Amino acid sequence: MTQTALPFLLMRGGTSRGLYFRQSDLPQDRETLARVLNAAMGAGQPVNADGMGGGQVVTNKVAMLAAGSDGWADVDYFFAQVSPTTALDVDFRPTCGNILSGVGAAALEMGIVQATGDETRLRIRAVNTGARVEAVVQTPGGRVSYAGDAEIDGIPGTAAPVHLNFMDTVGTLCGAMLPSGAARDVIDGVAVTLIDVTMPMMIARAADFGLTGYETKAQIDENPQVMARIEAIRLEAGRRMGLGDVAASVTPKVGLLAAPQAPEASISARYLTPWACHPTMAVSGGQCISACALLPGSVAEGLARMPGSSPANMRVEHPMGHMDVLMDFAHGPQGLEVKSAGILRTARLIARGEVMIPAHIWAG
Repeated sequence: MTQTALPFLLMRGGTSRGLYFRQSDLPQDRETLARVLNAAMGAGQPVNADGMGGGQVVTNKVAMLAAGSDGWADVDYFFAQVSPTTALDVDFRPTCGNILSGVGAAALEMGIVQATGDETRLRIRAVNTGARVEAVVQTPGGRVSYAGDAEIDGIPGTAAPVHLNFMDTVGTLCGAMLPSGAARDVIDGVAVTLIDVTMPMMIARAADFGLTGYETKAQIDENPQVMARIEAIRLEAGRRMGLGDVAASVTPKVGLLAAPQAPEASISARYLTPWACHPTMAVSGGQCISACALLPGSVAEGLARMPGSSPANMRVEHPMGHMDVLMDFAHGPQGLEVKSAGILRTARLIARGEVMIPAHIWAG
């Protein structure tokens, strides 16, 4: 045997795409697992011609699923980010909310859980961060349905809705919403908010980098001077957030803010992954940016359109439209409290089969 066959589902989750595996089909030691995932994606070559990756961060994602193990969750979801261009260490620190959009359907397709009616409610634990998520998947007649009338910006057409409600998202990697202890820090002359809600982020005003905040993805990606300056500040932000040396890590992510353009929007943002601009908006990024917009004293103050009460729909503008985040929050003696965040996404099963891993990498 020269190659090891590894069963997979290829799914679109939200505006991302990735491979979904059963955790039990994969090697258990982290070093071998990283090599297997790099091989599956074809990491180390820009277009990933020797694997299943798509040449972009948003298409080089992996979900590893197992039955819930904590007494609360139905499904444990372990996420990995594989670099599309270099065979760097696979990043197991963050989670991904877009890929999570497909976890319920994938768990049903794999038989990890069973449908419970025309709608199936699932409790999902994000293993990387400890966040808890309730998902509602459409299962008419006991089978997953991908057809429906729901629309999300960045994906053409319509699909079945996937309702997600995120809980326990504050300080999941850094230990606190504001790991530096302040709503606003200054790094190399740039005001930033270092915040951990669902995803650790360094958030700044786009204008402080000479940008409008309304640029396209290409306009940001093709500005090497701005990207280099952002990265230098991000490295220091990672240190201040207690994340250590983040040169090879995708966390913290970066958000660049501007005032909303549409009257019904809350804030305009560009989300960096962090070495390229996201074509739309990450689910985790939408939640973190919404929390930043609600945070008194943050870099969003004076830009964001504030809601009158909670829960409130926070509309985050991005390069291809907007994302709505239903934020349940409170302002109390301890500052901003984020109780939960609800988001509508869609997902679709694209392919199922076996991805072949060279035996010298893993013999199974």
